[in-house]
Amino acid sequence: MATYTQDPGAPGASYLGFWRERHLCTLTTPRPDGSPHVVPVGVTYDPEAGLARVIANKSSRKVAHVLATGPEGARVAVCQVAGRRWATLEGRAVVRTEPERVAEAERRYAERYDRTPSPNPSRVVIEIELTRAMGNT
Repeated sequence: MATYTQDPGAPGASYLGFWRERHLCTLTTPRPDGSPHVVPVGVTYDPEAGLARVIANKSSRKVAHVLATGPEGARVAVCQVAGRRWATLEGRAVVRTEPERVAEAERRYAERYDRTPSPNPSRVVIEIELTRAMGNT
């Protein structure tokens, strides 16, 4: 059986390169009944900080799902795929509202997706403290 594991804090060059390409991703959060809620999102990966970031509206279901799990956060996954290449990051997600954290997430989003997000006073960032990385890049 093939091994696709990466160190989330020190990924291989092709894995990190794949996360720097512009790709639509998915975020999977747990609903209150435990079933998975999967939605398309933009994700940025910061291995030095051990984080993946997703900007979101504070009234979104994905944010509600993360908040519903309490202060310890929700176990989530983000994934991207392009042809036969794929990459998944897993970890514990929390919602951050601090302006400097939201601004950093917006900056990274603009860098990866080559577009500045439109102003949104209701924006928050879902920060995922990474525990696992895998993929075939």
